[in-house]
Parts: sequence; C-alpha cells; structure tokens
Amino acid sequence: MFKEKTIMITGGTGSFGNAVLNRFLDTEIKEIRIFSRDEKKQDDMRKLYNNPKIKFHIGDVRDYESVANAMIGVDYVFHAAALKQVPSCEFFPIQAVKTNVLGAENVLKAAIANKVKKAIVLSTDKAVYPINAMGMSKALMEKVMVATSRQQPNGGTVLCGTRYGNVMASRGSVIPLFIEQIKTGKAITITDPTMTRYLMSLEEAVELVVFAYKNGKQGDMFVQKSPASTVIDLAQALIELFDAKTEIKIIGTRHGEKKHETLVNREEMAKAEDLPGYYRIPADTRDLNYEKYFEKGQSHVSEAIDYSSENTTRLTVDEVKAKLLMLEYIRSEIKHHLRD
Repeated sequence: MFKEKTIMITGGTGSFGNAVLNRFLDTEIKEIRIFSRDEKKQDDMRKLYNNPKIKFHIGDVRDYESVANAMIGVDYVFHAAALKQVPSCEFFPIQAVKTNVLGAENVLKAAIANKVKKAIVLSTDKAVYPINAMGMSKALMEKVMVATSRQQPNGGTVLCGTRYGNVMASRGSVIPLFIEQIKTGKAITITDPTMTRYLMSLEEAVELVVFAYKNGKQGDMFVQKSPASTVIDLAQALIELFDAKTEIKIIGTRHGEKKHETLVNREEMAKAEDLPGYYRIPADTRDLNYEKYFEKGQSHVSEAIDYSSENTTRLTVDEVKAKLLMLEYIRSEIKHHLRD
C-alpha cells in the first residue's frame, strides 16, 4: 500500500510524529515529509536520522499556504500537529481553536486540493464528553473532519480519524513526572487514587494509524481497545520497578481533569463496528431534516454503554509493570537509576 508513496506528518517532530516516522522509515515508502514550525527540533531530527527519505518543511497548520505547498505530491497525510497540554488550552482557548480546529481544517482542505488519497486526523479521549478546552477543540476537529468527508465525491480524498487514550511516556504524560519525582526523592503526587487511565504504547498507537489507512472509509473514526489502570496502581508499579521507597501524596483532582476517560460514547457505541482490537465508528450520515426524528427515535442508543477507562480491561500492578517494561524509555530510566 505504501510502496513508492509519499506520506506527510504534520507536527512530525513530536513524540507521535517520531513514532509514525520510525514505523514507516524502513519500509519501501518513497518519502516522509515532516511538517512543523519548530526548526530546532527539525534540525535535531535531521542529524539523528540522517536519512534521504526524510524531507523537512517549515510551516504552521494555521497558515493554509504553507500546508498546501508542503502537500504537493503527497499520497497520505497524518495530522498530529496540535496544542495538547490541558492547562495551556484552558488559559488560551482561542489558541487551541486556531491550531486544533482551524489548523485541522487547513490540513483537510489542502489534502483535498492536492488530491491526497487519504488523510488521518489524530484525536483524543478528551474529545468524548469534553470538559476542558483541549478536549472541546479536538471534538470540534472531529466534527470538521466528518462534515468535510460528507462533501467528498466518490474516489475523492478519504478523510478519517483516530482517537487515542493516554500514550505512555509521551510528552506531557504523567509517567515522566512520576519517574522524576522518584529519582529526586520527592513524594509521587496523585490527584485521585481511584482515577483510571488507558495505557497504550506509542508503537501500539501507530498500528491504529496503519489500520485506519488500510481500512478507513469516508468519515470513519477508529479507536483501539486498550487496557487501563488506576493512577495509584501505576504509581505503585513504577515504585516497585525502580526499587524505591517513595511516598505517595494525594493532592486532589486538578482543574479540567476527569476521573475516567471515555474513548467511545454511548451514542457512538450504538452504531460502532466491533472489530478484533478496534472499534470503527462510522460517520453520522443524517441530514438536516430533523422532523422525521420527532416521530421515531433510536431506542438502542439508550441501551448502549460507553467504552471508558472504568469499564475496559483493568490491569493489576504486576500487569502494569510488564506493560511499562515494554518501553525502551522505562528500561533505560531504570538502568540509569539503579546504576546511580
């Protein structure tokens, strides 16, 4: 599918972009374009990989022309550029809208204009029942993708989405914070011990992208079924892995933080296709003629249950440890900590 093809990754210098890059770099792909506004990170990547398949483009998803120009000749697009820090988006919500909503619209419009085969947008569990600006902006991004997909002719650019729970050890995630607290002898700060979060590695997350490229139809949203852990079990697993005597301090839930994360809401679950390892959520194809829904509703929606970190497979402390040890980052941090 990707032989002699060109893929473009927006926000390609981030942890997700790097993971997608690593997934495709050793295949028969023709070219991988890294699109971002951070020339320092691009220069670091250029030196790190030193691979002629990788081409770097400076630009901003807020600037349509820079996106459209970088997309000339591209076959597949993965849109990962975003403002993703919850506190930043809370304090600067318009900035979240400009990047996460209008920026995504620019990417989709550029993909269509350049006759890209398929464009995949990256979303988050925070977009489901959103309570913070980051989740709200991502939820709107999803709506923009689906609405735009409805307008595409047969044979046109296919627009899809992928929705993720927590990606372990990615930028801004809690695992690096806990490890830093362990290494510096500070107490691990936990908001709520019964809070649950999905646990997924970057490599697992990238396979969802590949699955979406291979199977996605117009307006589809794909979710990977992932196990979850309570936050206190995650902290305990790290304490045991690092052979530490660290204390745990409960500080209370932070502003804009959910107790449990939802990947598929009940309205979506009522129509979702249950696949091995994944859920496929087809686009809502209803039109603006709402009158017909006043007489006949959908009872199966009321009976559906959402898919959340509370009701997914729950990992024990030992199972969390095993999953953490799959990460090179964790193994490296443990090695250095025990050596010191």
